[in-house]
Amino acid sequence: MSLIANTPEPPYYAVIFTSLRNDDIEGYAETAARMVELAAQQPGFLGVESAREELGITVSYWTDLESIRQWKAQAEHREAQKMGMEKWYSTYMTRISLVERDYGKYNNPIKNPTN
Repeated sequence: MSLIANTPEPPYYAVIFTSLRNDDIEGYAETAARMVELAAQQPGFLGVESAREELGITVSYWTDLESIRQWKAQAEHREAQKMGMEKWYSTYMTRISLVERDYGKYNNPIKNPTN
């Protein structure tokens, strides 16, 4: 997940998930990897970027709000959300934003595997 997502021309949506973890992270890394794999299979998914030090930030990109709703309701994702709330996160926040403009330099010879 170290690559910058290769998103299309705006508009599109970003789901920004910010978190602080608890000390008990058993199963966390495997579940996080599975969620990226599963999200990539969902209609409307455009890509994901993630970074974690003390504060974790994961941004997933979607074509529309309905795709985001369907992802939130996906059964395996719902189970991961429950584990996060009950076990892994002391604090978390989800924000959904419309990306109206983007710009930058995207020059990575390796195709982003989530796109």
